[in-house]
Amino acid sequence: MTPSEWILSIEGTPLAAQVAMGLALFSALAHATLGALQKGRHDPWTSRGAIDLAGAMIALPVALFLVPWPSPFLWLVLVGAWAVQMVYKVLMAMAYSRGHYTLVYPIVRGTGPLATVILAGLVFGEAFTAGQWFGVLLLSGGIFGLAAVNIRDVSLVGVEVGRPILIAAVFYALLTGLSVAAYTTYDAYGIRISPDPFTFLAWFFAGEGIVMPLVAYLRHQRLTAAGRAPNWHGLPALARRGLAGALAGFCSFGAVMLATRLDKVGEAAALRETSVVFAALIGWLCLGERVGRSRAALMIVIALGAIQVEFG
Repeated sequence: MTPSEWILSIEGTPLAAQVAMGLALFSALAHATLGALQKGRHDPWTSRGAIDLAGAMIALPVALFLVPWPSPFLWLVLVGAWAVQMVYKVLMAMAYSRGHYTLVYPIVRGTGPLATVILAGLVFGEAFTAGQWFGVLLLSGGIFGLAAVNIRDVSLVGVEVGRPILIAAVFYALLTGLSVAAYTTYDAYGIRISPDPFTFLAWFFAGEGIVMPLVAYLRHQRLTAAGRAPNWHGLPALARRGLAGALAGFCSFGAVMLATRLDKVGEAAALRETSVVFAALIGWLCLGERVGRSRAALMIVIALGAIQVEFG
């Protein structure tokens, strides 16, 4: 039995909900890793371009030779998915260019499920219990509390950051969170209408990796001409980051999309946002960023809210 056949065989069964929960948690860990790779040593635009290029190079052979060909209508859906994903990536890079990982990532990942729950209710008719809505309130409170703490503390990782820049980082992080809700809901629709879920995933990764590398290259050329080009820190290191990020992206996006096919979109999106806990650990252990007790407590509140949405 192929992976596609197994996914199709458990749809609508109690096992599907359990598998979806595991996939969403796995996606959370992978996405926190991906965010750290984009925000790490290299310029976030360059990192994202390298990640997308590596992802497209890996996915294209799979799309061409290992999965069924998309239908004409699915091609149209994929074009829309690539466009929505591009908006998300541009906003993400703009946020990371203005704020550090521990500031930007929790706001993005916390805002996403709030809007996703609403969109999933409108698009898929999903209904939440009172306990789940309490989880949504926990998420909301944690998000805006975290934003307030980070705006108040303008000293980040030992570097003084101007308050206008910090506010801009929060603004772009919130916009990115809304774009997360848009692509989660739209792509959940795409993978649900695809007869083979891996057809959608393979062609999604193959197509989305084309634009961002070009954008990153043109941006680098423009900054070079202006004498402000970011340091690439060597192409071998950038290539390794791109490959690692592509693999993390496959795990993160692929897992959560399969979860939305097997279970509720809102629940899968919310449980995935436990990634803020992994993000805090990565920022502290790997990126040398200060978390502090207030931020750590608020990140835990956000994670608890996501769990309450899943089990409420």
